Amino acid sequence: MIKLGSKELDLSQKPLVMGIVNMTPDSFYDGGAYNDPQKALGRIASLIRDGADIIDIGGESTRPGSLGVSTEEELDRVIPVIEAASVEFDTVISVDTTKAAVAEEALGCGASMVNDISGLSFEPQVAQKVSEKGAAIVLTHTSSRPLDMQEKTQYSSLIPDIADFLLNSAQTAMEAGVPRDHIIIDPGIGFGKTTPQNLEIIRKLEEFCRLGFPVCIGTSRKSFIGEILGSPLAEQRLIGSVCSVIISMLKGISIVRVHDVLETVQAIRTVKSIYGAN
Repeated sequence: MIKLGSKELDLSQKPLVMGIVNMTPDSFYDGGAYNDPQKALGRIASLIRDGADIIDIGGESTRPGSLGVSTEEELDRVIPVIEAASVEFDTVISVDTTKAAVAEEALGCGASMVNDISGLSFEPQVAQKVSEKGAAIVLTHTSSRPLDMQEKTQYSSLIPDIADFLLNSAQTAMEAGVPRDHIIIDPGIGFGKTTPQNLEIIRKLEEFCRLGFPVCIGTSRKSFIGEILGSPLAEQRLIGSVCSVIISMLKGISIVRVHDVLETVQAIRTVKSIYGAN
C-alpha cells in the first residue's frame, strides 16, 4: 500500500489500471480529442466509471518524432484540468511530465504521482519535487528524447541495459528523498525500441519484476501492435492491446497504462475469475 496524502494505492490488487488523458493536439491515438478542459473532465469521469484506479494527465506528446512543448504551454494545458479533477473526483491523479516545474505545479494542485518517461534523465530535479510532496513516481526507460529515440535502438544487451538504467533512476530518486516504496519502474515499451525488442521485453517482464519495485507497462495501441497485426491505424489495435495487457498481468506487473479502460478492466476481471484471486 502506498499512501499519497489522502489517497492510497493498493498494489496488492494488481494490476491497477491507469487511464490516459492526453491534453495534446498531436498524441498518436487521441491527439486533439480532449484539449478542452471540459472534454478532458468528461473523459476522466468516463474512465473512472469504467474502473480506472489512476488518471494520468499529460500535456506533451511523447510519440516518436514529437518536438515537445515549452514549460508554459505544458502548464497551461494540464494545470486547470488537474485542479478541477482533484476537486471533482476522489482518485489518484498522475501528471505525465519530464519537467520539474510542471511536476511541482501539478503536485501542488492535486496530483499525487509523476509519470516521468525519461526516468529522471531529462531533469533529475523532478525527483526533488516528488520527494517534497510525498508523491509517487513512475520511472520509465527511454534511449533518448522522443524526437530521435527511434534512431537509438542499439543496446549491448537489451534487458540488462534497461534494468541498469531503471536501477540507476531509482537510486537517483531515493537519493533525492523519494521513499523506495513510492517508486514504480517501467521498461518503456516503444521508447527507443524496435518491435522485436518490445516483444522481448514483454516475454521477459519477470526480470523487471525481480528488481524489487512495482512494474508499470504501457503497450496501449502502440505501433509494435500495429506491426504485428498489419494495422497501420491505432484505432484498429484494441484487441492486440488487451492481449498484451493480459500477458503482462500474468507475468506479474503492477500497473497497466491504457486508453481503453473498460475493455482492459473486463479482461482483467475475467482472467482473475478463471485463475482465482491470486
